[in-house]
Amino acid sequence: MKAKLGASALLITIALAPLTGCSMNDTEKAIPFAGTSTSRSAADQMEKVSSQIYDLIDVKGKASDSSPGITDCAGKDREKHFRVFHSWSFYPTSPSQLNEAMERLKGELPKSGWKIVEYGPDTSKNRNLSLTADNDEKKTSLNISQRAKNDPPKLSLMLVSGCYEIPAGQEIERF
Repeated sequence: MKAKLGASALLITIALAPLTGCSMNDTEKAIPFAGTSTSRSAADQMEKVSSQIYDLIDVKGKASDSSPGITDCAGKDREKHFRVFHSWSFYPTSPSQLNEAMERLKGELPKSGWKIVEYGPDTSKNRNLSLTADNDEKKTSLNISQRAKNDPPKLSLMLVSGCYEIPAGQEIERF
C-alpha cells in the first residue's frame, strides 16, 4: 500500500507541475503564493471551487465522489508549505451531452474569473479535447480533459492550488 501511495503521489506531482502559473510569462515561472492556511481549510476551499465548476457545467449528469489531497510545494520546505489538488470526473446522463458540457465550461469559465490559457486536442493517442485555465484570484489552475472514447464518456477535471504556508504552530495534514 505504501509503495502504491508513493507512486500515486509522484504521478500527481508530475501532473500538477505545469498546472499553476500557466498564464505567467517565461521570466516568471514561480508557483503563486495562495496565502496562509491549514491544509484542512485549504482543502475545504478547493471543494468549494470544484462545486462552482460543477455548477457551470449545467448539464444533467453526476460527478465522481472524490476528496482533495495535499502535496508538496516544489522547492519549498515540506514542513511549512503545501498545495491542494482535487481530481474528479463528470459523467453526463447522455454521452451526446459531453460536447455540450465542455462547450459550456469553455464559455462560462471566463465569466467567472478564469483565464483559458490552452484549448485543443492533447497529445494522447485519442487526441482528447483539453482545456487549461487559471484563476488568479483563487490562485488555482484547472485542467479538463474530454474523454469521449471512455466507457462511459466523461470529463476528467484536475484542480491545483498555488503554494500555501501553514500557520505558525500548526502542522500540515497530508491526505
